[in-house]
Amino acid sequence: RENTASLHRIGPASHDGYRPMTRPFVRLASKWLRDPRFHAEFDRQEPAFAAAFALASARNRAGLTQKQLAGKLGTSQSHVARIESGRHLPSVRMIERYAKALNCEIRIELVPTKSRRAA
Repeated sequence: RENTASLHRIGPASHDGYRPMTRPFVRLASKWLRDPRFHAEFDRQEPAFAAAFALASARNRAGLTQKQLAGKLGTSQSHVARIESGRHLPSVRMIERYAKALNCEIRIELVPTKSRRAA
């Protein structure tokens, strides 16, 4: 088989190195996107995912691996991975440490939501 569309393949290696998913991710994601509960939960967690993405992006721009950054932070690679995956919300102090280690400054911006309903 040709190795195409990595979104459609996952799991332990078979004879060609990949095992097809039982439900391709694209179909599963499409189903999730039609579920209002999924949207509500995604919206609730979006700030944490945005923070994780910003931290991982800054590390990548600096050209560091998670292990290298962990050394600068005095923590483990697995802790960096948990932060960057969004599984662990970092403290403000950890964000400050990231910024210092990556020679970055921190900017926080609050913007009005698109919906301006009265609270």
